[in-house]
Amino acid sequence: MTVGTDRPTDGRGSEPRAPEHGHRPGIDPDDLPDGLVVADATGLVVCFNAAAARLTSVSRDDALGAPLEQVLPLEDLKGRRWWTLTDPYGGLATRRGQPERNLLLPGGREVLVSARYVRGHPTGPVLRVVVSLRGTEARRRTELSHAELIATVAHELRSPLTSVKGFTATLLAKWERFTDDQKRLMLETVDADANRVTRLIAELLDISRIDSGRLEVRRQPVDIAAAVGRHIQAHTAGGQSPDRFFVRVRPGLPDLWADPDKIDQILGNLLENAVRHGEGTVTIEVAPTCATTDGEKGTAVTVSDEGPGIPEESMGRVFTRFWRGSKRGGTGLGLYIVKGIVEAHGGTITVGRGPRGGAEFRFILPVAAPAYLA
Repeated sequence: MTVGTDRPTDGRGSEPRAPEHGHRPGIDPDDLPDGLVVADATGLVVCFNAAAARLTSVSRDDALGAPLEQVLPLEDLKGRRWWTLTDPYGGLATRRGQPERNLLLPGGREVLVSARYVRGHPTGPVLRVVVSLRGTEARRRTELSHAELIATVAHELRSPLTSVKGFTATLLAKWERFTDDQKRLMLETVDADANRVTRLIAELLDISRIDSGRLEVRRQPVDIAAAVGRHIQAHTAGGQSPDRFFVRVRPGLPDLWADPDKIDQILGNLLENAVRHGEGTVTIEVAPTCATTDGEKGTAVTVSDEGPGIPEESMGRVFTRFWRGSKRGGTGLGLYIVKGIVEAHGGTITVGRGPRGGAEFRFILPVAAPAYLA
């Protein structure tokens, strides 16, 4: 949007909309989600949109025509006047603006502010100062999420590390006093707790890669029905009854190219959730499907149980960080990671209520052969 002082305005400080015949319609500043404040070459405000009025609690009528420093008396976190520090009209002639930073309005209200200096030519005088204002709510939510992640990690690490430290210190100090069976029990406990720490670190690395968009997928041919079988065997070897599981593999499965380790991670998480939090028979169905609207073939895997299921009001939060349902335990990061892995494969995952009332998770993976085989 271009705003100047040599054209009539529409009363909001913005230029009038262009005629509909032969011209593209103009942009109404009030349509912008962020606050927009524009000052002319003399430092007087010529545009002040509704979002800016909401964020600053200054009315448009009071802002238009007033000096920019008066309308936005911004200070940095050390109490210094921002306009005095930046000096947009009298500073360096090569400066083109200010990056976004956290500043304070009167009363200590925080706002994210960035500015652009519009010049007639690269080193010419400033014709307009365009200021963008945003609330800090989104940043606060991000900071809160990071703080919660750190607290969760610290809590989850404390227990196994305390156990490892305690048992190893006891063995080193009193090795001769214990029988072989006692030593074995302590070492098995240390090994299990070390594995728990390793899994937590792996989860943190996965979250970091998902959040930064750097989760790598190394596609190979995957027999997903065989992978399901391996996970069921692991559960039965751990004490679960074979009758607890029912597997249905539909005919006509397409060849699937995916990351085998990450597919194991998805299946392991979903099956463990069904076994630990569900009841009755755990049903796993593998079937061919159209993964996308353009008809691309894919594979759908459904895992359901016969437990109480997930409350309707919680369905939308299942794949968010730290969701644990009604039962505590674990980090609450597993399903968040599962969703990230499925989406990294170009697939989708949903949750709902199974035919017998329990939770039902269904993920779809496209065939997605590697590019060199396409």
